[in-house]
Amino acid sequence: MGTSPSREGLEVTDSDSDYEHEEEETEHYEHAKTHSTELDDLDAKLKALKLKYQTPSSSSSKSLPQNAVKLYLHIGATTPNAKWILSDKRTSYAFLKDSDDENDAVWFLTVGSKVRARVSSEMQLKMFGDQRRVDFVADGVWALKFPSDDTYRRFVTEFQNCVFENVYGIECTEENKVKIFGKEFIGWVKPEAADDSVWEDAFAADPSPSRRRDDLMEEFEEAANGGVQTLTLGALDNSFMVNDAGVHVYRNFNRGIHGKGVAVKFAGGDATPNKALLMRAETNMMLMSPLKDGKPHASKLHQLDIETGKIVTEWKFGKDGVDLTMRDITNDTKGSQLDPSESTFLGLDDNRLCQWDMRDRKGIVQNIATASSSPVLHWSQGHQFSAGSNFQSFATTGDGSIVVGSLDGKIRLYSKTSMRMAKTAFPGLCSPITSVDVTYDGKWVLGTTDTYLVLICTLFTDKDGMTKTGFSGRMGNRIPAPRLLKLTPLDSHLAGANNKFHSGHFSWVSLIRHCCCC
Repeated sequence: MGTSPSREGLEVTDSDSDYEHEEEETEHYEHAKTHSTELDDLDAKLKALKLKYQTPSSSSSKSLPQNAVKLYLHIGATTPNAKWILSDKRTSYAFLKDSDDENDAVWFLTVGSKVRARVSSEMQLKMFGDQRRVDFVADGVWALKFPSDDTYRRFVTEFQNCVFENVYGIECTEENKVKIFGKEFIGWVKPEAADDSVWEDAFAADPSPSRRRDDLMEEFEEAANGGVQTLTLGALDNSFMVNDAGVHVYRNFNRGIHGKGVAVKFAGGDATPNKALLMRAETNMMLMSPLKDGKPHASKLHQLDIETGKIVTEWKFGKDGVDLTMRDITNDTKGSQLDPSESTFLGLDDNRLCQWDMRDRKGIVQNIATASSSPVLHWSQGHQFSAGSNFQSFATTGDGSIVVGSLDGKIRLYSKTSMRMAKTAFPGLCSPITSVDVTYDGKWVLGTTDTYLVLICTLFTDKDGMTKTGFSGRMGNRIPAPRLLKLTPLDSHLAGANNKFHSGHFSWVSLIRHCCCC
């Protein structure tokens, strides 16, 4: 996305005196000229000045408009001449309720006659309390400077209240906050005010191990010439890239990758897989292609033998003679892809969480070589949830605990012993969860939305003084507020129209985070 100066600071002459009337300087200048006149002329000029200038009382009463702000605009994009300019020295903001294309009445932010934007997380609003300033995106990148701490704090409170009402459709009161988040999660309403002590371990880790994956991503993108659908890094010899043409196998080296010359090309008309899952000591890969017409669900899987580069068979999802679809698949545990005898994996659909088995009900491997039709995966265990769960993505820990992200923004933690009832359910923060990941030890969860990442610490101390994670016990009111990680408004705008985050991940077993976005 390039670099640009003045991303965090307004590099312009900026002082509180800028809010005063410009006429005052003219008044002082005119008054100084009268010292060289006769007394009579001075009296006459003073009388004339009374007609031209307001009295001190009237001037001070109108010195600032209501909700006064200074408005800045960033210009120049990523060019060397990029900078902030003063767009309006004396203007005001307002939050107004109006209709839009999708809703009857929602809150909008207006700033003078230059800015009108629906209040939402898509504005990417970022606060700078020490500067009494906020930046946001609204057909450009804007900044507001406030004349006092009180006006700054009032704006922030009004903005957050409007976001709450636009998202949940009810007024932002303490009672309604408890209704939406629950008493245990009331601290999540303002995650930026969280105690930093819980995050010390998260940010103390050395980020250098993530360098290898970042470099690999760049090499994959260059090799694919764009169009990367999914990237699967193996823990052993190989890594894999899926693009519009097929699956490409690469040899892992300490300082990069090298093509093995193995590739599986997709037949004409077949949908490009959007999910690749390594199995059986990374010698096999399950490829899931979405249905057509833009639907993310899939009714079948293709099993790829990596050693031969051939599709071994096509599997169908089914239960009790009824064909099913899946939205996502993942390994039983974070390390089970290394098991050479692995025959099971997990599946997720809008309202289903289950385990699939490639063996038949008697535990014998199905004879796929002589099967006249696609073999059907066996529903080993799972649960059908009520309509409206709207699951989107999931991931597993090293011991098989499961984290699930939903369309309503909720993140649920299931223990390794039950898929029916979540041990902990974190409330949504305004935006749908499109992807989730969890560390091997289950201590950290990372959720991805279109506009930000939400980082959650699952550790808590129970009533007996034992340290646990939210996968193994109910956290109650001992839940630390999350951290929201997002682009600056300027970076978000410069990323272009399609600037959504795709997925955030931890490295295989450590706390180091990386993100594939934009």
